[in-house]
Amino acid sequence: MSMTDPVADMLTRLRNANKARHERVDVPTSNL
Repeated sequence: MSMTDPVADMLTRLRNANKARHERVDVPTSNL
């Protein structure tokens, strides 16, 4: 995973978790 774009990384994690039916997603805290 690339950490150059935390927003895109977060969205990708959410999409992957949704596909995998995970109940929670761990997203590293970023300064938005």
